[in-house]
Order: sequence, then structure tokens, then C-alpha cells
Amino acid sequence: MKYLDEFSDPDLAARLFDDIRATVTRPWALMEVCGGQTHSIIRHGIDQLLPDEVELIHGPGCPVCVTPLETIDKALEIASRPDVIFCSFGDMLRVPGSGRDLFKVKSEGADVRVVYSPLDALRIARENPGRQVVFFGIGFETTAPPNAMTVHQARKLGIENFSLLVSHVRVPPAIDAIMNAPACRVQAFLAAGHVCTVMGTAEYPELAARHRVPIVVTGFEPLDILEGIRRAVRQLEAGEHTVENAYPRAVRAEGSPAARAMLEEVFEVTDRAWRGIGVIPASGWRLSPAYRAYDAEHRFSVTGIRTQESTACRSGEVLQGLIKPHECEAFGTVCTPRTPLGATMVSSEGACAAYYLYRGLSAVDPAADAGSGTREEVTSVG
Repeated sequence: MKYLDEFSDPDLAARLFDDIRATVTRPWALMEVCGGQTHSIIRHGIDQLLPDEVELIHGPGCPVCVTPLETIDKALEIASRPDVIFCSFGDMLRVPGSGRDLFKVKSEGADVRVVYSPLDALRIARENPGRQVVFFGIGFETTAPPNAMTVHQARKLGIENFSLLVSHVRVPPAIDAIMNAPACRVQAFLAAGHVCTVMGTAEYPELAARHRVPIVVTGFEPLDILEGIRRAVRQLEAGEHTVENAYPRAVRAEGSPAARAMLEEVFEVTDRAWRGIGVIPASGWRLSPAYRAYDAEHRFSVTGIRTQESTACRSGEVLQGLIKPHECEAFGTVCTPRTPLGATMVSSEGACAAYYLYRGLSAVDPAADAGSGTREEVTSVG
């Protein structure tokens, strides 16, 4: 594909690998904070082809995965109500709550619909004035602006039967929390390019200086990731800790001023719970007082739900980079994409899903696997 294949060129990848090998002299641990980058790394075998001194740690970069269990249960409670049309992106329907998921609720008769934009949900609200329409708004800084715009439009158009169940999270506070954790081994970060496309890079220099870690903004194709690794390793070897933009074709220092202005109008920063990690101060958004009437959590009075995570699922440790997915005892046996214990196995950006799909590290039922697509271990880029 034009403008895409060039970022998977195996010859250029080989040169980047050679440069990294020639530069590294001691062990370094780098963390990517983006599920899309994680899947690209595992799919193309980048982590296997790097020199042994360079370890990639998979961080909490999947917004579906970090959506807390209590928020999933709130979604299930709201979706179960007969007067509600519950709208969501498809990747949330299989995420397990405390015993069931949105697919199960739908099979029981609830009106759960997959949409491709929050504006689809707003259109459904206009077409069904006698019913409440709720959109499940999750994600990092990337998906927050269109959700904010949709709520803005709902108020502007006077559509009162629309609301948003908000579970938006912010990346910089998560990086801060990771670095403050006692067991942290991370020495550099690959920052998510799509997040910085919206927010810019202004929040990162203070983090890099305070924690003395390089932060390199990268894209999602193999060459993007390798260039980010190359720059991070060069900084580590030189004893530097600055912010670099290795994704200039999409990221500007100021980000998107229009998107940021919409976020500032509709949302306000709040503490947010991350699934498997806990509450991180100032790591999320909620609707501001001017838009509180569109907050589904308050509209349907589901603020008091409390839950207990599965003791068999170690996705919290996976999200913190403390273990690799296949090091969890439930991986590929009790926990599979068809019977997931946690969101990291079912999400399209989850680290457990990436290892299951691309590494063949689990015990697979051949008959079942034949109907779910091929799985292979990729050992080269390009």
C-alpha cells in the first residue's frame, strides 16, 4: 500500500537493527505504552530480533484493557435496562465484567448496538426520542476529542436522551505511576504517536527530566518502532534523558489545538482507576459541570457499584510490565480469546491477545483454531 509499505522495508529494518546492535553495550529495558505498538512488535518479531541487551516491556497501552471492572459492570447494568439503547465500539462487547459481558446481555434481550462513531449513537438518539441512548466512551487522548464533540453537539442540538459513560484515561500520569512503582525496571519509553498527535509533547519533558528517562514518540509500523528504539538506546548509552519526536509526519509539538480546546471545554481532569493497576491521580477525564447532565453514570445512578477482580487473572501484572503474558498460569488454558479472564486477552490491542495470536505459545485445540484464523510465529520484519 502506498505510503505504508515503505515503513515495512526489510532492508531498511536490517540497517536499523545493525545500528542498534552497534550502539548497545549493556542491558536496557524499554517500555512501549501503546497496544498498537505492542501488536506490531509481536506480529513482526521485533523483540526477538533485537540484541539480547535490549528488552521491550509491554505497558498499559490498551484502553480497553485498562477500563476498570466496575466500569464494565456499570455498562452492563445500564445496558440491561429496557428503556436503553446501549452503543459501543465492537471491541468492548467481549470484555468480561463480573460474570458476563455485553454480548451476554444482548443475548438476554438488551438493545446493545455496535457503532463506528459516537455520532452514530447521537443519530440513534435523534431517531428514538422515547428511549435513552448511551455511548460507551473509552480510550486514551486519541478517542476523547470525538466523544467530547459528540456531547457538545448533543447539547447544541438539544438532544436530551443521549448520554456518555466515560472511561477516558491519560498517558502521562500513567508513565509517572509506572516510574514511581517500587518494582519498576523501565529505563526508557516509546510514547504513543496517536496520543501525541492530539496532545502534543508538552507534558513529557518534565517526566523525562524528573525520572531521568528518554521518551521517544514513535509510530506503529516496524520502521517507526525500530527508529524509536534506536533513538532511545542512543540516549541511554550517552546518559541522556530528553524527549524526541521520531514520528514527525504525524506529530507536532503543539498537537491539535482544536482537539485540545474541545477537551478542555467538555471534560475536566479527574483521578481514574486503571484495571489491574488501581487509581492513578489526575489520569482520566470526566464530563465537566457544564455537561454533567450527559453523564450516564449519574443519569442512571450506578456510581455505587463495587467489584472484585479474578484471582486467576494476572492481567494487572501484564499491564504494569511485571510479567510477559505467557508467564501467567491461566494463559492459553483457562484464559483464551474465546473464554477470556481479562481484557488483555480479548482486546484487539491487548498484549495477551498478541502473544496468543502471533507466538503460538498456548495449547491450541486444532479444530477450534481452524475456524479462528491462522497463527504463526513471525521471525522477520517486512
